[in-house]
Amino acid sequence: MAERAAHGRRLWVGAVARWGRPVAGVAVGALTAAAELLFLAVAGLVVVAVSPAPAARRRISASTVRSAQRIARWERRRLAVIASEPAPPPIRASGPRVLGYLAARLLPAALGVLTSGLLVVGAVLAAIVVRSFVVGTMTTADFLVQVLIGATLLVVNLQAIASVATLDRWLARGLLESSTRAALQQRISELSLSRAGVIAAVDAERQRIERDLHDGLQQHLVALGMLLGRARRTRDPDKVRELLAQAHEDAQRAVDDLRDVAWRVYPSALDHTTLDEVLNMVAQRSATPVKISYDVAVRPARSIETVLYFVACEAITNATKHARAALITIEIEAQDTRIEMYVRDDGPGGADPHGSGLQGLVRRVAALDGQFDLHSPAGGPTTIRVELPCA
Repeated sequence: MAERAAHGRRLWVGAVARWGRPVAGVAVGALTAAAELLFLAVAGLVVVAVSPAPAARRRISASTVRSAQRIARWERRRLAVIASEPAPPPIRASGPRVLGYLAARLLPAALGVLTSGLLVVGAVLAAIVVRSFVVGTMTTADFLVQVLIGATLLVVNLQAIASVATLDRWLARGLLESSTRAALQQRISELSLSRAGVIAAVDAERQRIERDLHDGLQQHLVALGMLLGRARRTRDPDKVRELLAQAHEDAQRAVDDLRDVAWRVYPSALDHTTLDEVLNMVAQRSATPVKISYDVAVRPARSIETVLYFVACEAITNATKHARAALITIEIEAQDTRIEMYVRDDGPGGADPHGSGLQGLVRRVAALDGQFDLHSPAGGPTTIRVELPCA
């Protein structure tokens, strides 16, 4: 008897979960569609207002597309929860298609408002019928007829809500996902660009290492050799000790420069420790205070940690040299099947996204199918966002 009751409870819970997810998802989708309509209206008005200034229009348009892509990613996660599906793949649609998807969502949102409203009205009518039966103003036969009609309408209403959720998912797949052939062609183009970008980034990194060795380490070694030569020729013991002490300091500086160059080639510390500990070591050597927040339960692949390390180091270097920042904040967290990193500084902003250093980081991130975003308005702050798949 107890097993039968437990089985019945499981069936009841399963039925509630099966129909509860679409109802809640459609209701939430209707609310988010209202916010998306407001977003599209405000973005359109702003773009029209700044249309006389081409540079401002391009910046506003790019920011609008990035925001629309974030909203679309959230909507796809909502739809995945409704259908009990795994996390969707990254969005590869262009900006106009993403904006078109947000506009097209107004249709399922309107239908969602209608079906959800009918469900609420049905619940109110059901409460009135039950109350009438309890107080005795309705006969048993009339009550059973009302229950039969109400159950039929409830099934129809729930099926309508499920159809609205299906329409919402169909729009997302049609507008945010490419067809198989188009996806393959786009993927081939992305891989070709990524390969060329990686080759260019490697060449630029080699030139940078050569420049660091020539301008930094080589100069220290030449100065060290000159000091040792002077010490050999000097007969004064006090002068010899002074020259040897200075040579020792130069040797220490040369070792530090060599270590910095080696870490720019490859962070070997990641072989035996985690990314947050390596970044803490980098922060200790930084002239600008660095605050690190690391919330990743499962350690990602070494390639992902390496890219995040290089992005963080380049951002710290840029903020220290060019931004005159007082504080740098690094936040790394895992979200479903991806890992995100935000690097912020409180400098005056105005970072050039086309600089060689940042372009090298863009290529590194793109090589792992990631996304790199830079937001650095005049007056600051500067924010770098990196998103990498980790599944």
